[in-house]
Amino acid sequence: MTDVHNDVLDDEDFDTILSPDIEFSGTLNFEKPFLIRGKVSGEISARGLLVVDEEAVVNANINAARVIIRGSVKGDVAAAEKVEVAITGRLVGNVSAPEIYMETGCVFNGRCTMTAKSPAL
Repeated sequence: MTDVHNDVLDDEDFDTILSPDIEFSGTLNFEKPFLIRGKVSGEISARGLLVVDEEAVVNANINAARVIIRGSVKGDVAAAEKVEVAITGRLVGNVSAPEIYMETGCVFNGRCTMTAKSPAL
């Protein structure tokens, strides 16, 4: 039994949603909750919550306050607070955060490093 804390989040909880038919390449910087349902490649830097939805494909290094992975991420993930990988999530890359939750059945291939909680990004 795992102790994953996937929050129930609705579309209304996000300031920005990248829809499934969008492909973005470049650098994303944001502060408010962001939901990815499409494809992103490049770099992601955030002071807020990032959610990679089930059908999303992300090929990017991620640095955020909090990251929830329900889709596919290829790249290193660093979080100031926590990283959650759901049963539908796939992470190929290293992960570092003070709290890391991986639900049974998820795919993870990389190194995991538990860090001290930082005061702010």
